[in-house]
Amino acid sequence: MVVTDVRMPPSGDAEGIRVAQRLRETHPQVGVVVLSQYADARYALDLLARGAEGRAYLLKDRVHDGNELHAAIEVVARGGSMIDPAILRMLLESEERRHDSPLGELTRREREVLAAMASGKSNAAIAEDLVLTKRAVEKHVGAIFHKLGLPDEDVVSRRVAAVLLYLADRDA
Repeated sequence: MVVTDVRMPPSGDAEGIRVAQRLRETHPQVGVVVLSQYADARYALDLLARGAEGRAYLLKDRVHDGNELHAAIEVVARGGSMIDPAILRMLLESEERRHDSPLGELTRREREVLAAMASGKSNAAIAEDLVLTKRAVEKHVGAIFHKLGLPDEDVVSRRVAAVLLYLADRDA
């Protein structure tokens, strides 16, 4: 597990993202949590461009008490991914303006559920955060999968595919 900042020496720009990308090639089993003071969705997209597994991108102001950082480390250690909700909100809001995307068919609530899914939350945690029943969250998740055309397959995690579809569509 590596916890790094986006901006590091020697370049002082996105060195932390480049380190994470290099680790993906040389040591794919090593998880990386990237911290940033910059709410720039491009950094998150670059971090996840070669796969979201074992990667997290969090804003520093979210990790001041350590609980969010601890949660991200646990998710990444299990091979999951996490993106700061503020970054997801930026991505989803910009996506709302795109009319050629299947994500445009999602309701506001479905976009909120998708953002929470992408931040690594379980259905139970999403229900608690959005003040919904777990069953309501399950219905929203099913609607997201249906609207995005994600079939029920054992080979692919539809939850991860929904987030990656969103990120790939955003990058196009």
